[in-house]
Amino acid sequence: MNNNQGEVVKVSGPLVVARGLAGARMYEMVRVGEMRLFGEIIEIRGGDCSIQVYEETEGIGPGQPVFRTGEALSVELGPGLIRSIYDGVQRPLNDLNAKFGDFIVRGAESPALSRETQWTFEPAAKTGDKVASGDLLGTVQESKLVVHKIMVPAGVEGKITRIGPVTGNVDTRVAVIETANGPVDVTMVQRWPVRVGRPVKRKLPPTVPMTTGQRVIDMFFPMTQGGTACVPGPFGSGKTVVQHQLAKWANAQIIVYVGCGERGNEMTDVLMEFPELKDPDSGEPLMERTVLIANTSNMPVAAREASVFTGITIAEYFRDMGYSVALMADSTSRWAEAMREMSGRLEEMPGEEGYPAYLSSRIASFYERAGNVLCLGSDDRAGSLSLIGAVSPPGGDFSEPVVQATLRVVKVFWGLDDKLAFARHFPAINWLTSYSLYQEAVDKYANEHLDKGWQETRQRAMGILQREADLDELVRLVGMDALPVDDRLLMQAAKMIREDFLHQNAFDDRDTYTSLPKQFRLLNLILHFYDEARPALAQGVSLSALQGLDVLEDVARAKLIPEDNLNEFDRLKERITQAVAALPR
Repeated sequence: MNNNQGEVVKVSGPLVVARGLAGARMYEMVRVGEMRLFGEIIEIRGGDCSIQVYEETEGIGPGQPVFRTGEALSVELGPGLIRSIYDGVQRPLNDLNAKFGDFIVRGAESPALSRETQWTFEPAAKTGDKVASGDLLGTVQESKLVVHKIMVPAGVEGKITRIGPVTGNVDTRVAVIETANGPVDVTMVQRWPVRVGRPVKRKLPPTVPMTTGQRVIDMFFPMTQGGTACVPGPFGSGKTVVQHQLAKWANAQIIVYVGCGERGNEMTDVLMEFPELKDPDSGEPLMERTVLIANTSNMPVAAREASVFTGITIAEYFRDMGYSVALMADSTSRWAEAMREMSGRLEEMPGEEGYPAYLSSRIASFYERAGNVLCLGSDDRAGSLSLIGAVSPPGGDFSEPVVQATLRVVKVFWGLDDKLAFARHFPAINWLTSYSLYQEAVDKYANEHLDKGWQETRQRAMGILQREADLDELVRLVGMDALPVDDRLLMQAAKMIREDFLHQNAFDDRDTYTSLPKQFRLLNLILHFYDEARPALAQGVSLSALQGLDVLEDVARAKLIPEDNLNEFDRLKERITQAVAALPR
C-alpha cells in the first residue's frame, strides 16, 4: 500500500477511522471508500486518523480504501461565485441537480466554478509593472452589479512579463509574473483553505453604519460595516425572517447567506424568493450580488461546520476586492450541535451541556474574521465584512453555552422575545434586553451626516420605553386610571413608539424598508406629539381629548409615507401643533 492510501478500520456514523495514511496532516482532505466520499482529518492519534465525512457513510466498512489528497479543505475563488448556490463543501447544487436529479448522489463531484462559462478579462495593470500580493491585475464583469477584481495571489511578488485582454474560462492564464523563484502563471481562479483567514494590511475602526431598513435595529441597536451581531431567540420568534430582511435590505454590496442546518422549507423560501427580489438601489434582481450556501438539516451533520467556513472564506475574498460584504449565518446553534456530535464520537472530554471544550474558541475564530480592513495591495482600498449569526437556544434559554460563547465575541445583541412574537409584534426584538456597542460610533455618524438631533431623539425615545416598563407593573396592580395624568400620557407616547415605530411589517412593500432619514422623521413626529401634549395637559386639556385627536390616525399611518415624500412629516407636525392648540383649556 502506498503512502497516499490507507484503509478504514472503524466507522461511527459520519466519523471514520483510517490507518496507514503516512504523512497525513490535520485538516487534510481525504477520499473515503470506493465511492471516494469527501472527508477531512480532524484527529491524528498514533497511526490512526479520525476523519469527519461530509456525506452519508452507509455502506462504508473496514478494509475499504482511503486516499490522501495532500491539501486542506479549500474553496475555488473566481468569477462565477455570484448567483451560485452551493452546498457546505462548495459543490454547485444547480449543476448537481442537472447531472443527478433532486437528490445529491454520494461521491458526486462538479467544479465549484464552471469551466464552460466564458469571461472577458480587462487588464488594469501593464507589462513591466512591479506587483505584490493583493495588487489589482484586471477586472471581469461578473454580474450586472458586481465587477470581479482579479488580484495577485497571496505570496506572489514580482514583475509582470505578460498581461492583456483575454476571453476564456476561469482556468485561462491572464498574466505571467516573474518572481524570485521563477515565472508564475496567474489565472482567474485561486484556491484558499477555508480554516485560514485571508490576510489584510490592518484592521480599521468601524465608523459607517450598516443600515438595514429595520427601524428597531437602525435607530436603537445599530451595527457598523465590519461589525458582528448575534440574533438569539426561541422557536417561532422570527430569527430567520430577521436574517432574510437583513440579507434583502442591508447596505452591503455583496451578500453571502449561509443556511447552516436549517429546515429545508426555510432554505427553499430563500432559494425561491431571492431571484424574485429587486435590489433597492439598482432595481436588478438581488441574486446579482448574492452567494447562497445551503446546508439543510437533512444533509450530513459534519458538513455544517464546513458550510460556515466555506461561506466566510468566500465573503473575505470579496472583501479583499474592496467591497462591503455581509454574511448571514442561520443558525450557528446547528453548527455547534454538529461539533458536539463529532466531539462525542471522538470520545473527547465533554464541556458544558456536552459541547466540546473548544466551543468558545471555535466560535471566536469565526466571528473574529469580521472587520473593517485595509486590504492588501498598493491602492489602499478598504473593505468590510459584517457577520450576523442567528442562535437557536433550546427553550429560548439565553444562558446556554452557544449564546454565551457568542455574546463574548460579538458587539451587538438583538434578543428576540417569544412573548412579542406571540403578540404579533415583529421584528420581535426586545428593546429592554438588546444592546449595541457600536451605538456611539453610529450616533456620531448620524449626527454629522443625517441630523444633529439624532442621538437626542433616540435617547429620549428609549427613556420613554424604559419608563413605560417601570410603570407596567404598577398598572397591572392598580390599573391605568390610578396613574397620574402625566404618566398616562407617557404610556400613550410609549404605545405610539411601540406600535407606530418599532412594529414593522416585512410583507408590506411600503413598510418592509425604512431609510435613516425617514426613521428619524417618524420617531421625531411621535415625540413632537408628546412635546405638544405635555404643556397642553398642564393647561387643563383632558387626556381623552388629546388621545382622541383625528391626526393621531395619520401619525399611525405615517410609516407608510413613501420615501420620496418625506415633506409630509413636516405637514403632519404642523397639523399636530394646530390640533392641540385648538383643544379647549
